[in-house]
Amino acid sequence: MDGEKTILESALERGISRRRFLQMCTGLAATMGLSFSQTDVVVKAMETKKRVPVIWLQMQDCTGCSESFIRSTHPKVESVLLEMISLEYSEVLSAASGHHIETARQSVLENYNGEYVLVVEGSIPLNDDFLMIGGRSAKELLLETAKGAMAVITYGSCSSWGGIAAAKPNPTHAVPVTDLIKDKPVIRIPGCPPIAEVMTGVIAHIITFGTIPELDSQKRPKAFYRHRIHDTCNRRAYFDAGLFAESFDDEGAKQGYCLYKLGCKGPTTYSSCAQIRWNGGVSFPIQSGNPCIGCTENQFWDNGPFYVRESEIPGTQTTINPEKVGLYATGAALAGIAVHASITAMKKEPKKQENSINRGE
Repeated sequence: MDGEKTILESALERGISRRRFLQMCTGLAATMGLSFSQTDVVVKAMETKKRVPVIWLQMQDCTGCSESFIRSTHPKVESVLLEMISLEYSEVLSAASGHHIETARQSVLENYNGEYVLVVEGSIPLNDDFLMIGGRSAKELLLETAKGAMAVITYGSCSSWGGIAAAKPNPTHAVPVTDLIKDKPVIRIPGCPPIAEVMTGVIAHIITFGTIPELDSQKRPKAFYRHRIHDTCNRRAYFDAGLFAESFDDEGAKQGYCLYKLGCKGPTTYSSCAQIRWNGGVSFPIQSGNPCIGCTENQFWDNGPFYVRESEIPGTQTTINPEKVGLYATGAALAGIAVHASITAMKKEPKKQENSINRGE
């Protein structure tokens, strides 16, 4: 790794213009949820900070998180890989393999102690029979690599919660990273897979501010996991009106009605899917006609059938019978009209009595 070059210097070497560099910084600020006025903070960081060494371990995974990562559009993945970070180890993205790539990992451990970021994709099997990497167990490799990391990022629900491999009966004894790493800051980025811009946004925050982003009680970045999908869903108005698709090919589904009765877990799932969306902001599963399966939540694989309504909606939106949502709304409206009429009548009554007195009645 050429650790002496700043992010700006690396960008200029690749022929990136100053104008393009500023555009990248503006996009990063937006991705991190910063206001436009804070763009200069990002610019200053990218002008002065060095590229961050990154080791990316892949355990029991399907490579879906890596696939999502390379589809980042704000910023583009080449900007992340070649300008913002120095990806020193990755089984999927590194050109080298075998002894060469293992030597690169060891070099980072020795020369950048406390300076590198460890990314983990996939769950860790406690049963060594299921996964060995370079002749070593997944658990041993994780503990060794995490020892000198400044922070650990768990990309995907497998490394964050245990994932599909941890589904009952969990034959590999798969566990999430937090079951093994207790002495390092861990940032969970759950999702199956996570949104690309969320993945790059967390790295951008670490580079910009030199600290991990603000996390919720489950170690997820609040900037990306503070809202339920239900709260910002484009179908929310139909839910409030009590209009639901009864099947995937009925008229309600064609009209874009709420998918709650078809098993949508949006009311109990925290993610930025409805805000950032996928493929450069084009769409997300619910918008495309498929119910949310709650893939960012712990044990989503064991939380019942994906296409059967089972979850109760937390908070003030709780409804035991979704068919009555529209009736409740109509009833509330009628009750409001009745109250308004009663108040109006009460206001008129004193005037009527006053007029009767004036007429001597």
